[in-house]
This record gives sequence, structure tokens and C-alpha cells, in this order.
Amino acid sequence: MTAETISLSLYLSAPEIILAIGALVLLMIGVFAGERSGPLVSTLAMIVIAVSGLWLIFVPGDGLAYGGVYLADGFARFMKVLALIGSFVALFMSVGLARENQLDKFEFPVLLVLCTLGIMLMISANDLIALYLGLELQSLAIYVIAAINRDSLKSTEAGLKYFVLGALSSGMLLYGMSLVYGFTGHTHFADVAQALTVEGARSLGLIFGLVFILAGIAFKISAVPFHMWTPDVYEGAPTPVTAFLASAPKVAAMAMMTRIVITAFEPVLTDWQQVIVFISIASMLLGSFAAIGQKNIKRLMAYSSIGHMGYALVGLAAGNQTGVTGVMLYMAIYMVMTLGSFAIIMSMRRKDGTVVENVSDLAGLSTTNPFMAVVLTALMFSLAGIPPLAGFFAKYFVFVAAIEAKLYALAVIGVLASVVGAYYYLRVIKLMWFDEATGEFARVSGSLRLVFGLSGLFVAAYVLIGGPIGGAAELAAATLF
Repeated sequence: MTAETISLSLYLSAPEIILAIGALVLLMIGVFAGERSGPLVSTLAMIVIAVSGLWLIFVPGDGLAYGGVYLADGFARFMKVLALIGSFVALFMSVGLARENQLDKFEFPVLLVLCTLGIMLMISANDLIALYLGLELQSLAIYVIAAINRDSLKSTEAGLKYFVLGALSSGMLLYGMSLVYGFTGHTHFADVAQALTVEGARSLGLIFGLVFILAGIAFKISAVPFHMWTPDVYEGAPTPVTAFLASAPKVAAMAMMTRIVITAFEPVLTDWQQVIVFISIASMLLGSFAAIGQKNIKRLMAYSSIGHMGYALVGLAAGNQTGVTGVMLYMAIYMVMTLGSFAIIMSMRRKDGTVVENVSDLAGLSTTNPFMAVVLTALMFSLAGIPPLAGFFAKYFVFVAAIEAKLYALAVIGVLASVVGAYYYLRVIKLMWFDEATGEFARVSGSLRLVFGLSGLFVAAYVLIGGPIGGAAELAAATLF
């Protein structure tokens, strides 16, 4: 590599370099300032994430870096900005509740920044090995974050379950990658696609490799049948950590899956389309039916997220530009709805300080805290896909893409699953507005009120502000084709 290509590579990967240097500096500050540096390191971590995001938006660069293993394009930029917003908001929400969740240690923000760095590298990966390195950097940080509350048995169990199952999925992904490399002789996405255009390249071994890669990534987005970790980890991990898990890593894994099937495996579209259609249908149906009996609100959100990943995959199954645009918009809207919902779940604490997580604890919320009830109602209606809220448009775009690709059965099953899923969202709304209050929640912290207030405003006003977001997603999706 010449000095010129090195400087170009450094320029293109500046957001990642900001996060990497930021994480190392924050670690040093934490080590030398001692145990009480948690709040300071958290604040600085938010600044580092914000600077990285602002660089992405205002100093954009397109091109290949580091010998082609790193790709900066419109698609990567859109998904990275989303992931950075998710990380920033999750850290912002955790600040007020750091002490009771044992997140006031300086290690938590440092790990979160390192995890965000892994997420960014995953989104820009243009090579199987680069993708795997980014994924592992993200996963290792999450394993520790999930089990960070060592005094809680549930948190430790959540971290261990995620670690064991994550190691299994990582092995599957690596096995799939080695098969693809063995049968094509390449790890670069463009070279793999080129090798697959040759007649007779579509061998059984390659299809096995493709399926293993999709299975490994399906675990990360908690798509059925690799969803088994989701309810337990969501329930066991501290709620601010769950909010993070449900946002930024999901965006990254969906971006990774989209890039790998659209660029590397585009010549074998019919093969991967069948797999995506199957996991999409299975996720939508399981997410809709399994959530009905849930009593814990975090487990309910876990099954809800499994269902939503199924809907997002409907757009990916279409395999066209409309579908990719739909996936990007779906992830943006899903992330806002999820972060808003988790801000409200974090606000569920009684006046004596006890944290409550049962759905029944929301009974009569409209009389005790009308603002919170109105916002949660808007978010639940949006998650259910009721027009004219943001969630309706998210589903509309992916179903339109499926119909364009003549996947009529998939679109019909998606609509029917939405109808079933609406039941458990409406049950929460019914509890809040028509049941007697069992107790009152403590005063909500300003940071949480700001997050759920803004997310409620976003889903309600999306019909007015959605145009520019849709336009940006369309332009970004075009860079993949």
C-alpha cells in the first residue's frame, strides 16, 4: 500500500478511528481516575459517539479502503448513522439508572463504545474475514455487557446463555465462510459474486456454506429458529443493556445480511431467497403467537422484536432495490419505536424504588401518568402497524416490495401475522386505559422522558416528516445495486 492509499483508507475509516482512539483514551481515564469515574466516562463516551456520527454526516467519503476489505458507501453511511443513534440513546438512557443496575462502572461505556466500533466495521465489511472480525469485536463486548450486573443471578445467566449460543452461531458462520472460500477461492464479496457467475459454480458445498452463513447471521438478528436466546437475555440483562441489544446490534446484523446476499450471493438469488422466506415466515408467526401469553413486558418486547425482524426480512426476500429501501426504513422506524418503549419500561418503578416488569403493572397508567400512557399507546399502535403511525409505513414498504417480487404468499402471511400480533399490543393499551390502577410509578427522570417523548412524536408525525427519511434510504439503497 502506498502512502496515498493509506491516507485515503484512514480518511474513509475516520468514524471508526475516532471510536477506537476514543475507547482507548476513555479506558485510560477510567483506570487512572478510579472507580468513581463512571459518570465522567459515560459523558465522554456519548461525546465520542456523537463526534463519530457528525463526521459521517458532514464529511462523507465513498470508496474502498485497506485493499478492498472496507467499503464506504451510501448504504453503509445510512445504517451506521442509525446504529450510532441507537448506541448514543441507549447510553444516554442508562446514565440516570446507572447505580441500581450496576452500570456506574467506567467499563460499561468503554465496552459500549468498543461494541459500536465492531458494529461500524461489520456494516462496512466488504470481505468475509473483515465481517467476521467486526462481528466478534461486537459480540465479545456484548457478552460482558449482558452479564455486567454480577450481583444479579438473572443478569449472569443472561450473559452466559448469550455467550454459549453466540459461540455456537459464530462457529456456524465461520464454517459457512470457510466453505464459501473453499468452493469459490475468494473472500472478497465482489470476487465471490464474480466466481458464482461462472457456469457450474453453484455446487452443493457452496449452498451449504451459504446456509451456514445465513444461520449465523440469523442468530444475531434473533430470527427463528435461532431466536431461543432472545427472551431470556432480554429479561435477564439490565434494562438499559436490553435497550441497546434491541437497537444498534440488530441494525448492524440486518445491514450485514443485506450486503452479503445482495452483493456476494446475488448470482444465486433463488437459493438464498428460499432461506430468507422461510425464516421470515417462521419469525413473523412465532413472534405473533408466542407473545400472546407473556406476562413480563421485557419478554413481550423480545417476542415482538423476533416478529419485527421477520417483517424486515420480507423486504430482503424481495431481493430488489425497493426491498432494500424497505428494510432500511423498517430498521430506522423499528429502532425508534423500540428505544421509546424501553425508555418507558425503565420508568416502571414504584415510589419505594422497586422495579416492576409485569405487563399488569401498567394497569390504570392513564390516571396516574397520562403523558406516559399516551406515548406508550402511540408506540404500541405503531408497533402493531396501525395507520397513520410510523409502524404502518414500515410494514407497507416491505409488503409492497414482496408483491413487486411476486412473493404474494409471503405478503399475505405477513399481513395475517400483523393482525394476530395486534392483539398483545392492544392488551397493553386496554390495561392502561380501562383497568384500575394498582399503584403509582415514581417520578420519571428527565432523560427517559425526553427519549420516549421524542420517539412518540416521531411515530405520530412520521406521516409529515417521513419524506426526507424515505428519500435518504432510497438513495442509500441504490448504492448496493
